[in-house]
Amino acid sequence: MKKIVSILCAAIICLVAFAGCSGQTDVDLKSVLDEMNSAYDTAGLEKITDVNDLNTYYQINPDDVKQFAAEISSSADSPVEVVLVEAKDATAAQNVTTQLSNRYNSIYSQYASYSPDQLDMVKACKVTTDGNFVSMIVSKDAAGMLDIFYKYVK
Repeated sequence: MKKIVSILCAAIICLVAFAGCSGQTDVDLKSVLDEMNSAYDTAGLEKITDVNDLNTYYQINPDDVKQFAAEISSSADSPVEVVLVEAKDATAAQNVTTQLSNRYNSIYSQYASYSPDQLDMVKACKVTTDGNFVSMIVSKDAAGMLDIFYKYVK
């Protein structure tokens, strides 16, 4: 009997430990984007505030989005796009990842053809997925911005 109780207690402790490591779920992506803006020069970026604009710019179905924060550059000279999305579930996260990957590939192709000086910066950027959180950060400061994002979602 003592062995069974000990095993059950150990199992409960493991479950609690793993639950604590599963990442934060109460993340305000607008606050994360604000922190990125405070840490890095993002002047001139236009905020996307309407979830339907995610469909316009990225073909992301608004029904897949629980929350988001996004900014894009209106300048063709500098490819800057920061898109942070919390999807409603794992299937929605995969859909968002696919659409943002398509956009990233489009940016990559565009700058490979027309602006090779910006291509190295684009190559250093990526689309990431962590649970239901998806990001696409295309910026000269992408690595630092991604660190800020991970601070909240990992």
